[in-house]
Amino acid sequence: MTYFVDTHSHTVASTHAYSTLHDYLPIARARGIKLFALTDHGPDMADAPHYWHFVNMRVLPRVVDGVGILRGIEANIKNEAGEIDFPERYFDCLDLVVAGFHEPVFPPADPARHTTAMINAIKSGKVDIISHPGNPAYPIDITAVVAAAAEYDVALEINNSSFNHSRRGSEDNCRAIVAAARDLGAWLTFGSDSHVAFTLGQFEHCHRLVTELEFPRERILATDPDKLLGFLERRGHPRIAEFDELR
Repeated sequence: MTYFVDTHSHTVASTHAYSTLHDYLPIARARGIKLFALTDHGPDMADAPHYWHFVNMRVLPRVVDGVGILRGIEANIKNEAGEIDFPERYFDCLDLVVAGFHEPVFPPADPARHTTAMINAIKSGKVDIISHPGNPAYPIDITAVVAAAAEYDVALEINNSSFNHSRRGSEDNCRAIVAAARDLGAWLTFGSDSHVAFTLGQFEHCHRLVTELEFPRERILATDPDKLLGFLERRGHPRIAEFDELR
């Protein structure tokens, strides 16, 4: 199965990553990626860019040699209220908001606190995608989180890097999330979580899970730029005319 969209990648603006936008573009073309999101870390992370980085993403071209570039952020969920670390007054500078837990901002606590924080972020209307919800450092009530995501039309990410590098031990949780999303009607997206361009669009573990669990292809945002763009528009983001050629 081919996937044309990657909703999670980092550049050297997050200084623990190693590639520039220019590095990503030839990899995207070679792998048939039609649309990908730049989602550097929110400002509360120690090595994250200043919020000006996100405000100034307006200078980026929308499409380069047939590859669409989404202006995004991987924000941090900061507390049980579900607040994130990006000023609301600048939301219109972004095409999508991914948000999740990271230890330096929200130290791991207990499942009840994790669940409350994630559900409140989902309910806030400010977050389009929850990043790596299967992280074993942050156990959650999976059924409750998935039900909230389905109700509030927020996508849940299956993060390929979690199986390879970043959050080993995620598979059982990710499997349970996929099964619950299948049964409760939630959307999934795939993120390579690339910190170097060579891994952009690598979704072998994501594909394996959705195949084994018979998750419906029509609810996977990574399959089609039009599907992701329609999802974002449904959530209140404006239509981006430059992306019409990708749909």
